[in-house]
Amino acid sequence: MLLHSNILGEGAPFIILHGFLGTSDNWKTMGTEFRDKGFQVHLIDQRNHGQSFWDDTFNYEVLADDLKHYCEHYQLDNIVLLGHSMGGKTAMLFATLYPELVSKLIVADISPRFYPEHHQTILEGLQSIDFEEVKSRGVADKILGNYITDFGTRQFLLKNLYWKQKGELAFRMNLKVLVKNISEIGQALSNDALFNSDALFLRGDKSDYIQKQDENLILHHFPKSQIVSIKNAGHWLHAENPKDFFEAVMRFLS
Repeated sequence: MLLHSNILGEGAPFIILHGFLGTSDNWKTMGTEFRDKGFQVHLIDQRNHGQSFWDDTFNYEVLADDLKHYCEHYQLDNIVLLGHSMGGKTAMLFATLYPELVSKLIVADISPRFYPEHHQTILEGLQSIDFEEVKSRGVADKILGNYITDFGTRQFLLKNLYWKQKGELAFRMNLKVLVKNISEIGQALSNDALFNSDALFLRGDKSDYIQKQDENLILHHFPKSQIVSIKNAGHWLHAENPKDFFEAVMRFLS
């Protein structure tokens, strides 16, 4: 099965992978800016997310396989590959498995190390929404508010809501499978994984996802990498400081 994508413009292929519980839509504004710089931008929904297919198997190996199948279908090589968070882990694994397909790798706010599970409250909140009862975004937001105080995080999550049919809301993501496989999200890159071409790791200066002690590990897997901090940004650095994020990527690509 082929991943769903939104393809913008013409030029050198530039693939963007969203994070956990996100969709390709999260990257539409940034993707348009890259398109305007002469790239053909592929905004991809990973499996069990957005408008892509649902499947009971969910781990980084199959996510990388999905992307390989996508590149074969569209005959893409020499790609710029950008991934955020979970998408960054997919991108790292893909680049180490298929280095011949990737010209440059960009990883946004994630390191190759293992991360313990930390999305439990968010998943509890999402699971507490009963669509037999909930018939509006406002009510869904109110229920989520019992679990998640941050308005921005709730808005990000509620982008997954859609009208399945008249009067019936649903989530685009396969919540059941994502909850079941939550331990897969934090898995580390295997110790022998290596990508010898140019790589850029961007971290939000208010985020703790990439720490000082991660730098040697990043260089172990990606010896030609540079690590750049984006000011005034947390984990959603591309949304919190899009100007500096965009400029850092363009500097790297030029």
